Amino acid sequence: MISINKYIFYLFVYIFFVINLQAQSKKIDSLKIELENHKTKDTTRANILFDLAYAHFQRDIKKTKLYLQESEDLNNALNYIKGKARVFYLKGILENSRLNYSESLNYFKKSLDHYQSIQYKKGIADIYIAFGITNYDLSQYEEALDNYKKAIDIYKVLDNKKGLVTSLINTANIYSETGRYKKAIASYKEALILSEVIDDEDGISFVHRNLGVLYSRQGNYPLAIEYYNKSLAYDKKTGDTLGMAKRLDNLGESYTSIGRPDKALEYHEKASTFLSKTGHKTLIAANNSNVGNIYLKKREYTKALEYFEMSLKASEEINNLKQIAICYAQIGNIFLLQNELLIARDNYIKAKDISKKINDNRILSASLLGIAETYLFVKQYQKALSYAIKGEKIAEELKLLENQKKASGILSEIYKNLGDYKKALVNFQQYKILNDSIFNKENIEKIAQLEYEYKYKQALDSASIRELKLTKTVMDTSQNLKRSQRNLLLGIIGFLVTTLILVAIIFFLKLRNAKSKTQNIVIEQKLLRSQMTPHFIFNSLSVLQGMILNREQKKSVSYLSKFSKLLRIILENSRDRTVLLSQELIAIENYLALQNLENETYVYTISVEETIDTSLFKIPPMLIQPFVENTIEHAFVNKKEGRIIKIKLILSNQELICIITDNGIGIDSLKVNKNQNKKSLSTTITSERLKILSKDFKKKGSFTVEDRKKYNEQGSIVTLVIPYIK
Repeated sequence: MISINKYIFYLFVYIFFVINLQAQSKKIDSLKIELENHKTKDTTRANILFDLAYAHFQRDIKKTKLYLQESEDLNNALNYIKGKARVFYLKGILENSRLNYSESLNYFKKSLDHYQSIQYKKGIADIYIAFGITNYDLSQYEEALDNYKKAIDIYKVLDNKKGLVTSLINTANIYSETGRYKKAIASYKEALILSEVIDDEDGISFVHRNLGVLYSRQGNYPLAIEYYNKSLAYDKKTGDTLGMAKRLDNLGESYTSIGRPDKALEYHEKASTFLSKTGHKTLIAANNSNVGNIYLKKREYTKALEYFEMSLKASEEINNLKQIAICYAQIGNIFLLQNELLIARDNYIKAKDISKKINDNRILSASLLGIAETYLFVKQYQKALSYAIKGEKIAEELKLLENQKKASGILSEIYKNLGDYKKALVNFQQYKILNDSIFNKENIEKIAQLEYEYKYKQALDSASIRELKLTKTVMDTSQNLKRSQRNLLLGIIGFLVTTLILVAIIFFLKLRNAKSKTQNIVIEQKLLRSQMTPHFIFNSLSVLQGMILNREQKKSVSYLSKFSKLLRIILENSRDRTVLLSQELIAIENYLALQNLENETYVYTISVEETIDTSLFKIPPMLIQPFVENTIEHAFVNKKEGRIIKIKLILSNQELICIITDNGIGIDSLKVNKNQNKKSLSTTITSERLKILSKDFKKKGSFTVEDRKKYNEQGSIVTLVIPYIK
């Protein structure tokens, strides 16, 4: 399907600009008061002017330009480098929103030069994001990925999780667009975890809407609808008119795809109402195109053509080449179905040329297959074959099932007419396979129902036969008992009843013993977890006491706030036998952030292997934290800077493994310096827990600590095998 979600660029605009309108108005009023009170022409006034320009973006372009120009003049007079960089950055975004990409890139380059001259890392990372967005619009996907990677590296060093969320979402968008769905899902879920850690509702909503797009492309429309509705609920909550329009349009497309055109039209009409308020030509054009697609499927060609032409006209006014190509391809479909082959081919060729220019292979594949069909109908089989093969190749690269199915059908017909019946058969079989694999919930349910009814009937027939045989056997036995063997049979029955009673008693005793053991295990685990929580509280309160004694008032207040939040998470997790792996990672993330607040010298990362869905694994709570705590307390003796802690989770041979590495002094050096008679309480408790948990979960649970010098590296490495339930 070539019209699924044309608006991923505007995700960037959302991430930086779309917020609650009432709050935005209050912010603008507050900034105006600040400007009125601050008359001195200094960098503070320049920053206020820029913030006002920034706040008016997407609300009042004229005011944005006025404030931006005044800020630029003051920056130049003061030679304020950071202010100049910010102005060029916003100018680049303004040009990008008008699709003036060359001007946009020019402004971003100027902004980057200024930021680099003063080594302002956050500004540099933000510019790399802007470059990536523009690369995406120009279909320069690998260049965009390279820019996002540069931004991610800087945000990690700065521990800027908001920036990381933005980078991961945009990276996932490219993977989704280019058919690398596993990588896309992994990046989205990593962004989702980070968004939950920092309570970023915007980030959570963005992930939901983009997962909806991804599942639409894979043909899993019910799951796509679920994610679109989650995102729509957030848009309603924040009063985001533009966001609601987009999500309603997405829902309309999904319902079109599952064969519910009337429901789809309802959503598109609602979207149109919101779009008329915004005057957003790009989205209005896309919405008209989607309505046209509905009428095309209903074979109401006149109405379909009317909507596609409206979409085409609006797209040409703003030079939206991608939407123009989509319109030409859809108009080609209309004329092909009406057997107007020359007009259809002319439109397909226009779509092909534009899609090549913008490097959009999804539209290119559909256009090539449309051209192939026009030649097939006039029996120009060699020309049809050439275009069909090209279209099929692109469809296979991007995993476009609909286009692959269409290509197989066309090729089967071509080869049949060329007399190559073997290839015709192969392609027809491929067509059937692809047709069956495309998601069709209604047909699956019908097949399942028929299969169930058939098996149920078989079971009834079989039961009837067994019943007849059993009746005959009982009648024969009854007759025999009456004749001669009644006493013997009663003796056998008595023996069997006695045996059954004894077996039942033994089974009951064994069951009671097993339950007793299980209860003991649960009680032991609860006792061990209850030891774990006060131990952590004691250590944290010791740190807080030190801050108070050192008169670090602001730091101690911040620490206490974060400590109370983390304590709530730990206490909630400690009540349960198991917790979701995602919840445990949130607790670890909060713990590390809390510890870093004291010294501000840690660089830490938490990474999860792509094959692990953290929402499906349940693990014992407070199992990873003791090892992280030991690393922080003991690994960095006399090492004040450059402290690195890495936490990685992998799944190997059905074992969930957590690897914790540091660049500290190493376990061997620590053993030499450490009092041999003193044992780590947390490690001892965890060791005891693992023994019990291994029996309880019936999965391996263990840990090892090694010095990294055996690998010619510095520090220690902890390998923790975690028992789990999936």
